[in-house]
Amino acid sequence: MNDVISQAVTWLNDPLNWTNPGGVFDRLIEHLWLSALAVLLGCLIAWPLGIWVGHTGRGGGLTVGVSNVTRAIPTLALLSLLPLTALGFGAPSVVPALAVFAIPPLLATAYNGVRDADPDARDAAYGMGLSGRQVLWRVELPLAVPQLASGFRTASVQVVATATLAALVNGGGLGLIISQGFGLGMSVGGGQILAGGVLVAIVALVIEGLLAIAEKLLTPRSLRPAR
Repeated sequence: MNDVISQAVTWLNDPLNWTNPGGVFDRLIEHLWLSALAVLLGCLIAWPLGIWVGHTGRGGGLTVGVSNVTRAIPTLALLSLLPLTALGFGAPSVVPALAVFAIPPLLATAYNGVRDADPDARDAAYGMGLSGRQVLWRVELPLAVPQLASGFRTASVQVVATATLAALVNGGGLGLIISQGFGLGMSVGGGQILAGGVLVAIVALVIEGLLAIAEKLLTPRSLRPAR
């Protein structure tokens, strides 16, 4: 184990492993790009559905069902099946697979955020003559921001961590560092495997921290939990 750790430290301290073509910087850009596209696609699908259902109050059971079904689908299975379709190998099949993984937290928090908006504020808005659409945009969505931000943070961190599997279908990303290490064998590539895992963990933690700060900044003071 000590040998693997020392190999990982040596690998991470080699500048060529960072700057060469296909090095850490190139793989990091691929990883973040794939993750961003997947989360964006998940938002485009989950947020409109969750917000509409939360606002109208119709289809709540459907929302829960869709969230549970997408949560139950193994990402690895999707990554294995989608490349066999017209999407082929690479990013076109990786992004939809990761987006499916992002949908449950995005959908659930969008629905709950709008549905749990202060009923007194909602009733007051209707009493002032606001239309349903105006109530949604001026009352319910602003009150739902904390939950929307929380769902976005959860989905983003999950996708960044899971995007490591993209390497299995030629999708690129930091997972390629790990898979290439396995290709060398544990005796030679064990340090590279550990280094790749450490890099993925660090990136996920950094994303978590940055989005936690953004979530706090986006949440109005009146909606922040009391200390």
